[in-house]
Amino acid sequence: MATIIVQPGGARAGRQRVNLTAIAHNRLMLLLILFMMITAVLILRLTWVGIFASGNGNGDGLSGFTPARADIVDRNGVPLARTMDAYSIAVRPSKLIGDPDELARKLHEIFPDESETVFAKKLTGRGWAYLRRRALPEEVAAVNALGEIGIEFPREKERLYPQRTLAAHILGFAPNAEGKGGMGVEAAFNDRMIDPAQRSRPFAMSIDSRVQGALESELYAQLVQTRAKGAGGIILDVNTGEVIAMASIPVFDPNKLQNYAGKRCSESPLCNHMVQARYELGSAFKPLSIAAAMDAGVVTSMSKRYDATAPLAVGGFRIKDDHSLGRWINVPEILVHSSNIGTARIADEMGAAPLQKLFRSLDFDQRAPIEFNERAGGLWPTNWGRITSMTTSYGHGIAVTPLHLAAAYAALVNGGIWRPATIRKLKADEVPEGRRVFSAATSARMRQLLRMIVSAGTGRSADAKGFRVGGKTGSAEKPQEGRYNKTSLVTTFASAFPMDNPRYVVLVTMDEATGQYGLRTAAWTAAPVVKRVVERTGPMLGVMPDERRDVDISDLMPLLHGDKETE
Repeated sequence: MATIIVQPGGARAGRQRVNLTAIAHNRLMLLLILFMMITAVLILRLTWVGIFASGNGNGDGLSGFTPARADIVDRNGVPLARTMDAYSIAVRPSKLIGDPDELARKLHEIFPDESETVFAKKLTGRGWAYLRRRALPEEVAAVNALGEIGIEFPREKERLYPQRTLAAHILGFAPNAEGKGGMGVEAAFNDRMIDPAQRSRPFAMSIDSRVQGALESELYAQLVQTRAKGAGGIILDVNTGEVIAMASIPVFDPNKLQNYAGKRCSESPLCNHMVQARYELGSAFKPLSIAAAMDAGVVTSMSKRYDATAPLAVGGFRIKDDHSLGRWINVPEILVHSSNIGTARIADEMGAAPLQKLFRSLDFDQRAPIEFNERAGGLWPTNWGRITSMTTSYGHGIAVTPLHLAAAYAALVNGGIWRPATIRKLKADEVPEGRRVFSAATSARMRQLLRMIVSAGTGRSADAKGFRVGGKTGSAEKPQEGRYNKTSLVTTFASAFPMDNPRYVVLVTMDEATGQYGLRTAAWTAAPVVKRVVERTGPMLGVMPDERRDVDISDLMPLLHGDKETE
């Protein structure tokens, strides 16, 4: 049997190890309890801040973190306006240590859009002054590297527009985060933007920034190519009234506002010509007038013919076609060849009352049908005599905004229901019921006729393959000093696609454009833009080209005589 020998010091060493283990365990427990207490304090503090720090007493747990002004996003959530802590750059002239002229030169190199003279004036002024509001981080770093102690970099809450000029006329601007919006969505929905109960949620606009970008780039390219004075366009959902894109050129950058006070709309980049400027839109009115005649029972057959052999003399006026066919023409030919004489004869047979009723139902006598504060009303004739009814039928003697016309075309092709345009993204249950302005049968016939104009008439240059575009050209002389200027045209192409199941109106307007070979009508200046815009944006909007589908116009094609189309 083995004998176990216990050393006198062994028991003492064992007891020491047990005591050390107990001490370590107690220390760990104390650290754990301390960590849990700190965590609990942090959680309580965050809860306190979330509930009470805003001081508005509304009990919103997130109110302490909400921006001073709601963000604005497009229909897909892309941010277009945000409120954030931004850098500004300011100067205290009395503390400058360097040469102001040299410093002004260096600042101009960093900010080439501001002159040395302006910087020098601020650097030698009597008091504190901003050198730049809403400065980019890299700009702040460059100025800071100058080592000038008299320059400061205050952080301020600023309203920033990260996409710069994109959709500027729709967004508008807000001078600062807490201030009132100056125009566009910022002004129209100002109360929503600053409402403490809602500003934590972004305001969703109806526009698609991808489509907006495509529309703007195509308009600008055409403006440069045709040396136009201005350009504009609208893409509208025909079934909801939502504005998917709206552009007006010239543009402005809401991050860098200038003083445009006192300038007329036609002279200011701030002017949204799609809702603020009114034009006589010419032949684009003809489909509306003929649709009114159909519903009034005046046009009961597409084969009915009207005398266009010679200019029409009425009360000292002569209504003529630019390129007369010199014969009797039927209804499809009136639209395909864009005959003023034929349209005027239909209007004369119809009388003033049905045409007035239609134009009023389309809000042509009201301000542009959208939420913006800055919007123009139509120029309504004061006397609806016989000549007025005849000339307004083909778009002369009455002026409306391009948005008026876009909303009218939506009703013309969607089955006959007019709805006001909106810049808000609508839920399914928010789409307005609208009002009937055309019969469903007339709308179906007009879809055929509009498609016919593009496939065989003045709108051929808008025919985007596979997208089944239908529309109408319009070229109108601009009034100037009490008369019409024959060398100054506003050209328009109002269209919709796909015409077998219309989803979007696309309208393009060009101001004093000159097309290929010096031709200035809408067929050469506005219609080609529609083609390119549809080709680019159709797939973005879920409309894919399909050359196997189209509107059936086989019953109308035999009615065309085959003469050369006119504008």
